[in-house]
Amino acid sequence: MQVSLSTRGALERRLEVAVSAAEVTQEFEQRLKKVARSARLKGFRPGKAPLPVVRKQFGEQVHAEVIDHLIRSSFAEALREQKLTPAGGPRIEPITVAPGADLKYAAVFEVMPEIQVHSPQSAEISRPVAEVAESDIDAMVESMRKQRPVFTVVERPARETDRVTVDYTGLMEGKPFEGGDGKDVALVLGSRQARPELEEALKGASAGENRTVSVSFAADLPNPALAGKSAELSVLVKRVEEQSLPAVDEEFCKAFGVEQGGVEALRAEVRKSMERELSDLIRNRLRTQVLDALHDQNPIDVPRTLIDEQVQQMQLDAARQMGVREASQLPAREPFEAPGRKRAALGLILGQIIQSEGLKVDRQRVQERLEDLSASYPNPEEARAAYQRSRDAMRQIESAVLEEQVIDWFLERAKVTDQTATFQEVTGFGRENEPR
Repeated sequence: MQVSLSTRGALERRLEVAVSAAEVTQEFEQRLKKVARSARLKGFRPGKAPLPVVRKQFGEQVHAEVIDHLIRSSFAEALREQKLTPAGGPRIEPITVAPGADLKYAAVFEVMPEIQVHSPQSAEISRPVAEVAESDIDAMVESMRKQRPVFTVVERPARETDRVTVDYTGLMEGKPFEGGDGKDVALVLGSRQARPELEEALKGASAGENRTVSVSFAADLPNPALAGKSAELSVLVKRVEEQSLPAVDEEFCKAFGVEQGGVEALRAEVRKSMERELSDLIRNRLRTQVLDALHDQNPIDVPRTLIDEQVQQMQLDAARQMGVREASQLPAREPFEAPGRKRAALGLILGQIIQSEGLKVDRQRVQERLEDLSASYPNPEEARAAYQRSRDAMRQIESAVLEEQVIDWFLERAKVTDQTATFQEVTGFGRENEPR
């Protein structure tokens, strides 16, 4: 076997490989004899057909198999000889593959980059330091009250935050249309549960009152029967209910799963949940800073193959979130190009740190992460068993744990400055209610 190597760009390599005609012929004859031993040809008993007949019948197919086998085996041998680590599969460019001639081909591929991670000592990381205060728990309990409002029937015109129960029928061009009628439909004014024209028309309406509402459907509506058209709704107001917040009592606590201990136990559970959320968000902020620092301080050439893998995965993830299942409807790749490149680069950098520092998966952390994930399911034991049965799921957990270990390795060496903050500043809780 003869091999010549040429460099094309930072990572692309081109291997030209030649395998002698004698080796090709020898492999061909061996395979042909093997086929002859089991070949079934008309007029001959199985395995008894003369070799020339078998050659005529199967020669082309066997030659193609031999060429494929020799390309794969010689390419692997050439990589070992040249001490190359490909980033992905090669693009094979046949040069000579004719029977009786030397096999010659070129393999074009990218190699993995050489990575030398710089010391994190110069990196500056800001770590938020915050606690859950009693006032934060008060605010959270108030938010929980708003999640379970109490509605009481009132004999007055409807206003913002009231719940209005209606019957309605719709006509489009004077005719009923599918989805154009409803019975005992309840909506809270100001919650954007219904079309804005309907909400506006119901303000000031009282029980027993009829109102007519004109609505227009957007031109890009998925339903072609409604897109760009208008309709008239005849609405009967059946009930108007005023909204108030529930008392924080035993019943309220039980509604949130606290069966014993009353308000004190509820506040303890709320604190525990808020502290867990705070800890996770602080950790995520640190993770983001560390990954950004690793990426910025260690610029590397990234194989196109790895970038494409990340871009495709991000396209698929986005499609699933959008409910798209057809490959032809995948979102465009351009918005994912830069983040895909960054994700691929970080994967290589993290891998290099794990290897050079000899980091091993912390089994205790894996178990803790498994417990946390399982706890979010109605049946934690069943969920835990399902995770443990899935190799892919466990690999993902182990990969996440290894990443956490790299984050810790970085933080131990970087310049970390504590920054005092509040629960609201870290989590953003309550900001949606702030005046704009």
